Amino acid sequence: MTENTRVREEGLHRSDNRRQELMAAAAHLFNQRGYDATSMRDIAREAGMLAGSMYYHFSSKEDLIVATYEEGKRLISTAVLEATDGVEDPWERLTQAAIAHMNTLFGGNNFSILLCADISRTAPTLRSRLIEIRDSYDKLFMDLIEDLPLPDNIDKGLLRLSLLGSLNWSTSWYRPGGQTPAQIGAFFVRVMRDGLA
Repeated sequence: MTENTRVREEGLHRSDNRRQELMAAAAHLFNQRGYDATSMRDIAREAGMLAGSMYYHFSSKEDLIVATYEEGKRLISTAVLEATDGVEDPWERLTQAAIAHMNTLFGGNNFSILLCADISRTAPTLRSRLIEIRDSYDKLFMDLIEDLPLPDNIDKGLLRLSLLGSLNWSTSWYRPGGQTPAQIGAFFVRVMRDGLA
């Protein structure tokens, strides 16, 4: 490897690290303050970077939130797919997916929890893009629910919305010290399967 090649590769590696640091800072601030209340200058300060340097990595705040959303979807999708791989029983597969979902939300990663944020006041074009990303994750749960042995008159779309709504809403009320995120995820699936009997 020539000296020029080594220097170029080290520069690319540093650049990738800085991009990831910006995304982590943005995800943290978007979760703490909300998207609208967070400026690019705030994110740069959080990442320990000059505001102008951010534009080398992201051309706008919209690009940055899309990148953080995509990273959140990637992390939580990977967790769900790994948790359900090889599980034969459809109810157990859904239970493992719900547990993985909850463990990822409360596992300290600021990216996936962004998928639960209220984006209703976001500009329409950006909101459409974020919904598209979120929907691609929701499809994992739709596929799991499609596999359940349910009566024909059950609206599986509503079941998906009900389950994901319950799981995601926990980000607003969950406090450590009671049931674990995994226990809560398993509980919501059990209520779906057995009712309150």
